[in-house]
Parts: sequence; structure tokens; C-alpha cells
Amino acid sequence: QVQLVESGGGLVQAGGSLRLSCAASGRTFNSYAMGWFRQAPEKEREFVAAIRRSGGVTYYTDSVKGRFTISRDNAGNTVHLQMNSLKPEVTAGYYCAAKGGTSWYTIQLQYDYWGPGTQVTVSS
Repeated sequence: QVQLVESGGGLVQAGGSLRLSCAASGRTFNSYAMGWFRQAPEKEREFVAAIRRSGGVTYYTDSVKGRFTISRDNAGNTVHLQMNSLKPEVTAGYYCAAKGGTSWYTIQLQYDYWGPGTQVTVSS
């Protein structure tokens, strides 16, 4: 089992940056692909980014490509989401998640473990 805790959210002005972190418990962190999802008020939760177990392959939703970067530190049991050039429309709760297997990285139902989330608010 894996327990996940996000940090790094906050209030930032448009154009600014934030770096989200997700700390994972357990010794098998490198057995899981990791993903970031977000949920804005009155909207469905959606995929943002994912990274395979080794960290060699990443996936992004189109709207964040070139601005967000997902990375992981398997030795430190952490995954990060660097978010640059932030826009107000990305305001949402951001959730870290872990999944086994080697496919369906963008599908939230494939993820087995979730963190409680961290709020990101971008002001205009």
C-alpha cells in the first residue's frame, strides 16, 4: 500500500510558477507510475500529467504541454509537478495518484492510491 501527501500549493499571480510535490510512503514507490490530476469547482476531475515508473516517459494533457513538467525522485519517494506561466483557468485542487501496471496513464480510474490534494489558486 502507498500513502501520498501533496504539498506546494498556494496563491500565485498569473504568469507565476509553483512547484507541487507529492511524498509517498512505502518501499515500493518505484513500482508505481505516478500521475497528477486536478479538479476545479463544479467540474470533473481531469488528468494533468503522468510519469512512468522509471521516470523515462511522461504524459501531459495538451493544455499544459510546454508549461508543466512532471518529474520523480525514486530514491526520495517523491514526484513533482513544476508549473510555469500559470493562468487563472488552472485554479483547482491538485491530486497526486499512484498506479500499478504499464498502460492507461491518463485514466484516473486506473489509479489505485490518491493523496488528499493541494489547492492551487491563480489570480488574474
